[in-house]
Amino acid sequence: MVIGDRYVLDDLPLGQGGMGAVYAGHDKHLDRRVAVKFLRFPGGHDAELEQRFMREARILARLEHAGAPVLYDFGTFDQRLFQVLQFIEGVTVADLVSEHGPLPVPWAAAIAAQACAVLSAAHSLSICHRDLKPTNLMLCPDGSVKVLDFGLAMVREADVAQFTRIGQILGTPAYMSPEQIQRGAAGPRSDLYALGCVLHEMLTGRQLFVGPTEYAVFEKQVNERPPGVPGVPDPLNRLIAGLLEKDPDARPADADTLYEQLTPFAVDLPMLPGFLTPPSIPSPGRMYARILGRVLP
Repeated sequence: MVIGDRYVLDDLPLGQGGMGAVYAGHDKHLDRRVAVKFLRFPGGHDAELEQRFMREARILARLEHAGAPVLYDFGTFDQRLFQVLQFIEGVTVADLVSEHGPLPVPWAAAIAAQACAVLSAAHSLSICHRDLKPTNLMLCPDGSVKVLDFGLAMVREADVAQFTRIGQILGTPAYMSPEQIQRGAAGPRSDLYALGCVLHEMLTGRQLFVGPTEYAVFEKQVNERPPGVPGVPDPLNRLIAGLLEKDPDARPADADTLYEQLTPFAVDLPMLPGFLTPPSIPSPGRMYARILGRVLP
């Protein structure tokens, strides 16, 4: 498939989600790899999905951060909206945990801390992700982390009506905060709760709350106290428990605070063979970040 005599797409999608299908492609004009995300309508044309897809594009255009994909282009092809995004090499945290099992504490903390940096940038723009989960976090070969899929994100000042369909709750039950489930309300601390669920899963190798139905998971998210993580330092267990507080006001104040709490655990990171490039291969991204970290420490 060729879009606009410019983007040449692979035949099969890289992946499909609730709102779109993503294809790898090549931009003939600029001679670079790209990822092209199409909006798809599972049950026919859907004006609300179109609005969310367009909102995601606007959010990515505003969110200029190394930990978020770059939006290159946006348009319509064959009556379908599409986004042209930076092509990102890597593995999702979901696949990393599936293949590796529980992650070492330093890596779980490092991944969560990098996600915090992206959330800090997003929250400063009044953007809430609302769907943070292992499949939306990608570990790149140089050890950097990208936060993906802002399709459910909202701009708090602008989005007055968050849910337009009666009975519909937007999000992934295993990572939704109690306030999202009970009131349809999402704020920055809702994203921190979701990150707490992800952090618990990275350290245990399994989802925190599971059940035979979505409503069974909702019930656990709202009422069940999460178990501690065996074998990790007590301060980290207390930090995770704080992230998973049912009352948003009892969680860390913001992503910046959580980042500072996580960084002491993100030290002496071991290699992850098969997932990362060897340290002998220079990483321009790490080189840049290493010096930047020395500026105004």
